[in-house]
Amino acid sequence: MSEAERPIEERAGETSPPTPTPGAKMRVGEVLVAQGLVSDEQVSRALRQQKTSGTMLGEVLIEQGLLTPQVLVQALARAIGMPGVVLRHGLIDPSLLSLLGDDEAERLRAIPLFKVRNELTVAMAEPQSLPTIDRIVQLTGCTVRPVLAMEANIREFVKKCAGGNVDVDAFLTSLAESDVEVVERESVDEGPSTDLDQMVDGSPIVNLVNVALLRAVKDGASDIHVEPDKRGTRIRYRMDGALRDLMNPPQNMHAAIVSRIKIIGKMDIAEKRLPQEGRVRIVAEGREVDLRVSSIPTLLGEKLVIRVLDKQNLKVKLEDLGFRTEELGSFKRVLNQPHGLVLVTGPTGSGKTTTLYSALDLLRSPERNIITVEDPVEYQLDLVNQIQVNEGIGLSFARVLRSVLRQDPDVIMVGEIRDEETARVAVQAALTGHGVLATLHTNDAPGAVARLLDMNVESYLLSSAINGVVAQRLARTICQECATKYYPSELVLADAGLGDMVGRSFRKGAGCQSCHDSGFRGRLGVYEFMEVTPDIRRMIYRNAPTHEIRARLRDLGRLSLREEGVLLAIAGKTSLEEVLRVTHSDDGNEEEITSPREAAA
Repeated sequence: MSEAERPIEERAGETSPPTPTPGAKMRVGEVLVAQGLVSDEQVSRALRQQKTSGTMLGEVLIEQGLLTPQVLVQALARAIGMPGVVLRHGLIDPSLLSLLGDDEAERLRAIPLFKVRNELTVAMAEPQSLPTIDRIVQLTGCTVRPVLAMEANIREFVKKCAGGNVDVDAFLTSLAESDVEVVERESVDEGPSTDLDQMVDGSPIVNLVNVALLRAVKDGASDIHVEPDKRGTRIRYRMDGALRDLMNPPQNMHAAIVSRIKIIGKMDIAEKRLPQEGRVRIVAEGREVDLRVSSIPTLLGEKLVIRVLDKQNLKVKLEDLGFRTEELGSFKRVLNQPHGLVLVTGPTGSGKTTTLYSALDLLRSPERNIITVEDPVEYQLDLVNQIQVNEGIGLSFARVLRSVLRQDPDVIMVGEIRDEETARVAVQAALTGHGVLATLHTNDAPGAVARLLDMNVESYLLSSAINGVVAQRLARTICQECATKYYPSELVLADAGLGDMVGRSFRKGAGCQSCHDSGFRGRLGVYEFMEVTPDIRRMIYRNAPTHEIRARLRDLGRLSLREEGVLLAIAGKTSLEEVLRVTHSDDGNEEEITSPREAAA
């Protein structure tokens, strides 16, 4: 095989390239000839064409088919001893362009790629230019890591980012079918790498998964769904309780995407017939984020759900959750009692765990021994001993609770009361001088009493143990960017108990780019609190039905969940329709018998 017939990649780097002095402009032709990538004759021919076309020498060589963009960049990068990169969708965080500004990025011939903590990786046409680096440091306040990219490539993506044209779907369509490869075995670190060299050299599937994870973390998503579909793969994420489409990769990528995520989650990629669970910690947006991965087989292939546990989204101060001042004072008073049971109730995804962690944040101190029993442990708190349940080895809630009682605890938090045994142990712990916090699935606060009695907890024990119950929901808050006035219908006002407010204006979101046209951005809690007073305690002791306890709470001035939510709508924090969606009516039209015990009475 002649020298000219050998692949360019094999010839690259066999001779020592000229080493330019810092700040000096490289003679591209000399570098490429020195590395054996092109001949003197080919460079001369390209230079003659360059004089008529006015384009860069490297671009001419690419047009003539003598080089690929990747080979050109890597050759020049080797010459100056710096990393090189060909810019593409999925490698650039478009929001970082604002650190420089469009005009300054054009002038400096530079574009930020991504930021890890305080280090900003920047693609530059002249990465050795110290004045350019100093200017970027001055504008961004970050440590700059320069990498080489072609000037035309930089200008192209500056225009795309400035015009908002960088799209995840464009990144997907640029992936060739031949680039997709299912990696059977791979050594991974604690999550997707943010190192430039690994991102550039890695599989497109790795970049795709990184884009999905980073986008979810940046937008504050709670879950990522990867679902097989007849037309391809659907990737959605849950924002403010609602699912939204993120991207739709082609069908032939589904197995590779699933394998990559299962590798990250340290799951068995060969097992596709049984559900699996995995967990991993990644660094994204400069902070640590825990991911819980769950897989399940479906008719069209494996479906994955990734729960995103971002500590930045965890509000651990009770004052930040949305309690009204009066309710917050009552809740704190109950929490500070030396012993007794405090319950937090609501459906899945209503924020019960956040409320419990906020309560623990109030209680934790060096003087208290606090132990939690969770499945799984979602966030780690200082000064709190956290235990994860493992049903597979017999480490159930009830078994752990019994052992915890021998650990001299002051406060015990039970992730969820699921069965009779756990309920009995929790009540016994509350009766023997411990503070017990737990979650339970019921519609409202009074319903928690009936639920525990249905679990065969004796009424005389429960009446002595229970101190308070919080029922909660999460309502979406109005987007401030598109908030506007509107007039609810008479039917909506009647459902909200505001029949006398016909003609009064309320607030809602009209929908904009900032809130993905939903009219909502963020969520806040709607809370109903039942403090167990002596009257309520006597009612629990005599097995009073739920509707009687609810009526007594109303006599004491306590508001229901819907009434609490309506107050938020009147204050302009959410819409009336959203309040009606997340709360249930307690006006007596619904069935009052809420448990088998009451049905039998």
